[in-house]
Amino acid sequence: MKKKILVVGSGGREHALCWKLSKSPLLSQLLCAPGNPGTAGIAENVPVAADDLDGLLALARDRGVDLTVVGPEVPLCAGIQDRFEEAGLLVAGPCAAAARLEGSKAFAKQFMKRHGIPTAPFGVFESADEASRYIDAHPDALVIKADGLAAGKGVFVCSDPAEAKRRVSELLEGAMGAAGERVVVEERLGGEEASFIALTDGDRIWPLAASQDHKAACDGDRGPNTGGMGAYSPAPVLGADRQRQVLETIIRPVVEGMAADGTSYRGVLYAGLMVTDRGIQVLEYNCRFGDPETQPLLCRLESDLLPYLDGVARGELPDAAPRWDDRAALCVVMAAAGYPGRYDKGQRIEGIDRAEGLDDVVVFHAGTGGEAGDLRVAGGRVLGVTALGPGIREAQARAYEAVRLIKWDGAHFRTDIGYRAL
Repeated sequence: MKKKILVVGSGGREHALCWKLSKSPLLSQLLCAPGNPGTAGIAENVPVAADDLDGLLALARDRGVDLTVVGPEVPLCAGIQDRFEEAGLLVAGPCAAAARLEGSKAFAKQFMKRHGIPTAPFGVFESADEASRYIDAHPDALVIKADGLAAGKGVFVCSDPAEAKRRVSELLEGAMGAAGERVVVEERLGGEEASFIALTDGDRIWPLAASQDHKAACDGDRGPNTGGMGAYSPAPVLGADRQRQVLETIIRPVVEGMAADGTSYRGVLYAGLMVTDRGIQVLEYNCRFGDPETQPLLCRLESDLLPYLDGVARGELPDAAPRWDDRAALCVVMAAAGYPGRYDKGQRIEGIDRAEGLDDVVVFHAGTGGEAGDLRVAGGRVLGVTALGPGIREAQARAYEAVRLIKWDGAHFRTDIGYRAL
């Protein structure tokens, strides 16, 4: 039976989800709330905000939606799955209790400690004085995290204890509002970062292909952290043996630990990892698809995505593992001038049609406004230019060939996405 699907969100990840779901032979209709100019070409955009749970519930009821796929973390942490389940509606995403893995850094660290999941030593504080004493006693405790959701910008990797203490004080004094009312202070790990994303129905787990993103704003991993400036898949740092290790020591313990704690985790489980000389450590968990990792991953996914998301929601994942294109995929994020700080809006975007005219290139909209023929910059991360190639080098070359065809005043992007793989 064909299904009517609602995708919640308005970014590049949601455009990629709509793009992939639109290809499913099991789809009858695709809605996106609120969507963006990119999703408008493949789905019906509905002007309901991603954090308007009442509006989304009414939309799903009124339009007879069979499955809701939630992109961003805010509605998941706010309990959209719980609200929909009470109304007899299916959501491909975890309940609010399980989503605390992303919604509270303190909860996640304490969960990892309780269930023996490898992660950096840490402390949780609501007092700047107590945090300062902890930093004095642990000179390598140089990573400061806002406890709550901060749109990917609540993590500060500090160069020395003085900077760490300053970041703690800024957060506790309200620099990020309620998200910083409590802070996590943890040891700074050295190594190479990678992303590992899996789908689970609370029992069965199907891992997705390995990927790696680039969070820093500037080339060479310099500058402030962002929501992500690009990503690629596969990630050579996570070979087959390491992927098996991550599945058994980092992903499965979450599913089993949540069940033991009385909470079934059904949805997408994302682990941000650091591959260190002491083994693979967890930097963070997310309760949804990564952005921009989703863009190259879905370009490589050969299987129909819809049965997997439906299976997550129903607690019955398909028996067969997802199939993957052997080629590599790489996504370059084009951002507005000033991002991740204050950025400009309103500039006209040109050249997307030329970029998408290249073989094996898809341009995902993330922060665009206006309509076809008059696209404008409307967000910090504007586009995710994604390309396939026989290997990372070829995918990188094709992606940057496409990037050079797209123009607007002040466009900013890293020029070295994929450099670690090369």
